Amino acid sequence: MNFLDEAFITARSGDGGKGCVSFRREKYIPRGGPDGGDGGDGGNIVLRATGRRHTLTEFRYQRTFTAQNGRPGKGKSQTGKNGQDVIIEVPKGTIVYDLDSNEPLIDLTEDNQEIRLLEGGRGGKGNQHFATSTNRAPRMAQPGLPGQEKHLRLSLKFLADVGLIGLPNTGKSTLLSRLTMSRPKIDNYPFTTLVPHLGVLSFNDEKTIVMADIPGLIEGASEGRGLGHFFLKHIERTKLLLHLIDVTYEPGNDILEDFNMLRNELERYDPALNRKDCIVIINKMDIHRSGSRNIEHLKRALGKLGMEALPISALTGEGIEELKLILAGRFFSREKQSS
Repeated sequence: MNFLDEAFITARSGDGGKGCVSFRREKYIPRGGPDGGDGGDGGNIVLRATGRRHTLTEFRYQRTFTAQNGRPGKGKSQTGKNGQDVIIEVPKGTIVYDLDSNEPLIDLTEDNQEIRLLEGGRGGKGNQHFATSTNRAPRMAQPGLPGQEKHLRLSLKFLADVGLIGLPNTGKSTLLSRLTMSRPKIDNYPFTTLVPHLGVLSFNDEKTIVMADIPGLIEGASEGRGLGHFFLKHIERTKLLLHLIDVTYEPGNDILEDFNMLRNELERYDPALNRKDCIVIINKMDIHRSGSRNIEHLKRALGKLGMEALPISALTGEGIEELKLILAGRFFSREKQSS
């Protein structure tokens, strides 16, 4: 599995270079004064968000980042070279925590957003700074200050507009591939989706909606059952949830059994998820038959809960254009109102 959304790293900024003890040694100047230069500053640790990365996988192989130390000062008042910074690139949506205190340090949500997380140590002063009227030949210089070190936890949360949720095998990945250029693995068995996938729904006027498909949830997901609970955090930032229901699913006593099951899991994980806007997608209409759930009964039951429901077939494309219009209305009509 190449997807990684949690990583632990150690970062250390560079030490400052030590100052130099030196005296002028020039012809005809027998008693030249001190000319020891300052040490260079240590390199910084900089974190930068980028849209070119989508996982934290590379941190599986590199977990320690150390900036360069500053160089020592030299004679003739020459300052040592500053240490080179280390720039750590992470995907947009990465939250950086201090691992020791578990305190969040920064949430990197914008492309090219960056923070100087650890500052390098200052270089020490050379002996030229310590000359006085009573001590014209100081034989002392400052050592450079040490750099800083932190143990960090990186946690990635997708910056998606729409989250696709549902039980395993309800057709979320098929819908994502139908709406976007994303091509997740699709097969006819549960848990085909093992990791989250992102896709971009584009419209003719160059407006876009980013969609996230997370692995199917099962009862007990909030307590750790199944795969989806690992990735529920990736829908925390979404503005809208598409809740997929399989029309061929045969519930026991309650026609909304699978819908309510998943809503309960979201409530246990984070009640805020159930307060998000939600559209219920009744999928697999291409294989709907009289023995399946009564569509009108199902829509009436959802309507009583204030839920908008749309029957579609992600496989054949039935209802897809209507869904696109609904999504465009939800997102871009708000832009017009706000402007």
